[in-house]
Amino acid sequence: MNKLTKIFGGWVLNVSVIEGTITYCLAFLHPVFFLIQNRFNGRGWDPYVVFINACLFCNTPTNLYYTLGMISFWLLTIVFFVGVFKHYNLWFKKNWRKFTILNYVVFLVAGAHAFLIGTDFKVKPFYYFAVIAYAIIVGIVVFVEIPRLYRNFRNWLTS
Repeated sequence: MNKLTKIFGGWVLNVSVIEGTITYCLAFLHPVFFLIQNRFNGRGWDPYVVFINACLFCNTPTNLYYTLGMISFWLLTIVFFVGVFKHYNLWFKKNWRKFTILNYVVFLVAGAHAFLIGTDFKVKPFYYFAVIAYAIIVGIVVFVEIPRLYRNFRNWLTS
C-alpha cells in the first residue's frame, strides 16, 4: 500500500472510507424509502416493522426475505461503525480487519435478500450479473477466507 500512497498520495487510503460511507447511506435510505412507501400505501408509519421486526420462523416467505435484509443491514451497521471509530478506539484499531470479514456475510445475505424479493433481478442482464457476482464472492469466502480463518484459529489455539 505504501507504493500506491507514494504514487497517488494519501487520498488513496480514504477512498474506502468514502465508499463505505456512501454504501452505508444508500443501505440506510433503502429501508427509509420502504417506510415511506408503506406510509403512502396506507400501512402506516411504523419504523419497528422496517428496522427491527425480524423473524426466523416467518408466516410468509416474504417476511423471511425482509428479515434477510434486516440482518444484512445490522451487520453492515456494525462494520461501518467499527470502520468509523477505528481511529478513536484502540481495540477497534487493532481488530478492525477481523470485522471486515462481515462484509462478505453482508454481501451474501443482502444478495439473497435482493435476489429473492427484488424486482431488478427479474431482468436477464441483472440476473446474470447477480449470479456471477454471487459465485465470485462464494468462491472468495470458501477458498480464501475460510482457510485463512482456520489457520488463524489453529495458530490461536497453539499459542
